[in-house]
Amino acid sequence: MSLEHVNPDHSQLEKLGWSSFFQNQIKTGTPGRVASANHGRFLVWTETGETDASVSGSLRRSSSLWPAVGDWVVLRDDAAVIASVLSRKTKLSRKQPEREVREQVLAANIDVLFIVSGLDRDYNPRRIERFLVLATESGARPVVLLNKADLAPELGLDLAEIVAATQRLTPGITVLPISALSDHGLDVLPGLLGRGETAALIGSSGVGKSTILNRLLGDERQRTSAVRASDNRGRHTTTSRQLFVMPGGWLLMDLPGLREVQLWATTEKLEDSFEDIQQLAQTCRFRDCTHTAEPGCAVTAAALDPARLANYLKMQKELAFLDRKTDPRLAKETKAKWKAIEKSVRHHPKR
Repeated sequence: MSLEHVNPDHSQLEKLGWSSFFQNQIKTGTPGRVASANHGRFLVWTETGETDASVSGSLRRSSSLWPAVGDWVVLRDDAAVIASVLSRKTKLSRKQPEREVREQVLAANIDVLFIVSGLDRDYNPRRIERFLVLATESGARPVVLLNKADLAPELGLDLAEIVAATQRLTPGITVLPISALSDHGLDVLPGLLGRGETAALIGSSGVGKSTILNRLLGDERQRTSAVRASDNRGRHTTTSRQLFVMPGGWLLMDLPGLREVQLWATTEKLEDSFEDIQQLAQTCRFRDCTHTAEPGCAVTAAALDPARLANYLKMQKELAFLDRKTDPRLAKETKAKWKAIEKSVRHHPKR
């Protein structure tokens, strides 16, 4: 959204999410918020309008934060150049979808994460669980949007049961059935955010994120396309992250559809997302129970959804691998542990 005609007063920054948290970090320079990014060029909103900015050489060479959409940055007074990135209140990240173990920041300083799932063959509780872990790690409030709810009767779906099952994934989570095409349920979304707060839309391609954005804006701002008739999968119509100012005074970010959701989180946040499993684990016979085949395991003895438990164990394994790759000390300890086990097996073979 262009801010070229706004008056240069401090209240304009507050409309974009500025607060004392960021004010206390800045001494010199011009503050602004990154609204979009494209190949090293950044559209930055300031109190006097929007600026096309680049990154300073010192920031590019240093190990400091690289700007992401939603970030608050400091521009040099003499040029449209980003000199630094202010510390973030929240951060939505995933592991870079490559073999290299590296963090990819998807969005910064968001208050609410709208996890969008389409009911036309896209609904997948296991994928939603992954998004919930990312949301918990980010610090944003997760809200699950079950889009295309108008198709439920046609698809023979029990919408009330799907909503209830989704709510059981994480305690206290908000789950809203909506239809972007018919505007059903969209009027609830603005009430979930205050003025200056920021939300982001995340989900697979074709779930209707851009359609939701356009409906809320009342304008066809983002390009959309129909899903493939053969498998109801979507095409990537949103190719970059972009921030929009909504009519109610809040902000919304549209994120490109994600084919792959690799975790970038801590084991603690995974456990927070699977509170039912963690409560059961407290009563397992063994303190280091892996919840697979140990005797006296309260988790495997419970009537849990096997797919949910398998997904938890899979993500637990992913995070253990991530910890070893990002923590040299832990990697060394793990290597020594398995070396000792292999040595014991060699000296005491099975008879």
